[in-house]
This record gives sequence, structure tokens and C-alpha cells, in this order.
Amino acid sequence: MVSGENELILDGHKLAWHQERLDAWLKGERVAPITIDCALTRACTYRCVYCYGQLQANDEKKMTRDVIFRFLDDAAEIGVKAVSFVSDGESTCSPHFYDAVLRGKENGLDMAVGTNGYMLKDERLEEILPALTYIRFNISAGEPERYAGIHGCKVSAYHKVLKTIRECVGIKSRMGLGVTIGLQMVLLPEFEDQIIPLAKLGKTLGVDYLVIKHCSDDEDGTLGVDYEKYYGMVEILKEAESYSSPPYIVRVKWSKIMSGGKRRYKKCYGPPLIAQFSGSGLVAPCGMLFNEKYSRYHIGNITETPFKEIWKSDRYWEVMRMIRSDGFNPQIDCGTLCLQHKVNEYLWDLTHGNAPIAEPEGAPPMHINFI
Repeated sequence: MVSGENELILDGHKLAWHQERLDAWLKGERVAPITIDCALTRACTYRCVYCYGQLQANDEKKMTRDVIFRFLDDAAEIGVKAVSFVSDGESTCSPHFYDAVLRGKENGLDMAVGTNGYMLKDERLEEILPALTYIRFNISAGEPERYAGIHGCKVSAYHKVLKTIRECVGIKSRMGLGVTIGLQMVLLPEFEDQIIPLAKLGKTLGVDYLVIKHCSDDEDGTLGVDYEKYYGMVEILKEAESYSSPPYIVRVKWSKIMSGGKRRYKKCYGPPLIAQFSGSGLVAPCGMLFNEKYSRYHIGNITETPFKEIWKSDRYWEVMRMIRSDGFNPQIDCGTLCLQHKVNEYLWDLTHGNAPIAEPEGAPPMHINFI
């Protein structure tokens, strides 16, 4: 049994609450993704030291308003349930960001945003917050100088972002909104000194949660993440979680942080159900395969071809078969701890007889369509 209890799942997945889509996938049917993570641009105002986006360079096309709207219309039509503007670019840099959030919501899609917050316009927050299921601010330091060093920006950006977060919290309270406001720390071992300051800061700001997550790296270890050092941070991470005081939650993604950067599955099953697109318009199975050197896995570009046509194409499903074939092993052919990691673990166990389909009980979890 899987119990929802209307909880906020920050270290796991919600696939068990999408039985119809899961059953169709298990039967080999061509299913629409439940969730799509994408960006509206590859541009960004920051230069974070841990940025995976620098490893995802590909041929960028212009994501116009018409292209973005067509994509959101297609997504709703084929049965996508949720779209989050989280990928290899800072979507708030797009001039079409606000219109895109509203268009997606009008189409019946659950909408969400991951952002550094710097380019968000405070005067437009009342417009978009009612249309969002969640807004997550990427912030990996609780102190101004460390923030500037880690995120590759000016100290003044720290103060601007905190002002915007406070504004979001105030609007949520004043308007009685259901939007979840969170912070996300991408943890490198050298950021250990910022764990407690950030846990305290989140509580002071009045946000709903702080999630502390691992840092992904590519298969060549380009970012140099030393996953062994996470093991020595258990006590301070537990201390951070002790700052939880309802309704504020501090949650560590223990399953990934304690994994040593390793995968136990040997095929990739998740992308048909949880997809990622680049801010260039590129449609590929996942963010780990955006870079031009993985072009054999590239499917198409929504700036050139409507997403609905790409999804229906033989090429789309050919690539999905490639990544679950014996010719592809994510343990050696992919970077570490991808977006689809928890879904991949679950589907691997299902298809290899290691676990039965989990039957959910109780109230569904929050953000159910962001699996």
C-alpha cells in the first residue's frame, strides 16, 4: 500500500496515483507524459558553480510566443497533466513567461515554476501565483556573500530574491492561494556551511518548505561531485530537518544523497511518463541527453514541428525503445541521479518482478500530477 495522506512528497514519486497511465505503459501503449519539465529559453542571469545546464549545449532555436502556446495546447490535447518550467534555462528570462503560465492554466494543465527568482517581476506575481501549483526558488546559500559566490551573481541579487520570496508569501496569505512556495538547495559538499543558515532563513521567510538535494553530474564527472563526502554530512542534515515546524518543512532527499551517485537499474523506462525538453525547443528523452554529442537520441524540435506531431511520430517511440534496450545502460551511458531516477527505480522493479504495483490509499498527495 502507498499512503498519500495529502502529504508533500519531496523524496520519491507519485506514479502509483496514475494507475490508468501506468497500466497503459505496461501494456506497451503509446502514452502521453504525465509531467513535462521544460524551459522557455536556455538563457540565464546566473552562473551557478554546480549548473548542469553548461553540459547541455545544443542548437538553440527561438521559442516564440506562438511556439510556446502551440506546445501548451498540444500538451493539453494529448493528455499531459502538468508542465513545470524547470530545465536547462531560466524561464523567467523569456518575455513570454507570464503569458505561458496563464495559457497552460487556461488549458487545464497544472503549472509550476523553478526559478532563481531574480528576473521575476513583483508587480506580476498576483497575476501568476493563482495559476501555479508550486513555485520553487533555487537558492543554495543562506548568507549574502556565499550566495553571490555560489550562484555567480552580485550580492544585491540575494536581497532582491528574498524580497520577491517575501512578496510571494504575502500574496499567498492575502489572497488565500493554494500555491506551494518552496526553496531548493542544490548541495555540494563545499556548501556544508550554508545548510543551517538556509534552514533558518526558510523559516524566517515563511515559505512552505526547503528541500536539500544532491547535485547531478555527467558520466565523465565534469562537475567533480564527490558523492562519498555526503556520507559525512548526515548529522548536519538531520539538524537541518529539525528546523521543521509546521507548516514549514525541511526535507533532505536522503535516497539520492545516500546513493553514492549510483543507479541500481540497467534500463531507462521513465521518459515516456515524465519528460524533459530543452529551452532550445529540443525534444529528447531527458535532460542528461540534451547535449549535441547525444544527437542520436534527439527526436525533434517544437520550434519546427508541433509537439503533437513529434509525440505521434515513429521517431519519438523509436528513441524511447532505444533507451530501454540492451544497447543502452544508464549506469554507464548517463550522468548521475536524473529527474526520472525514482520513477526508473519503481518501473525497473515492476518489470523485473521485484515489487508489485503499489496500491495507493488515503488522500492523494499534493502536486499529484508532478510525478
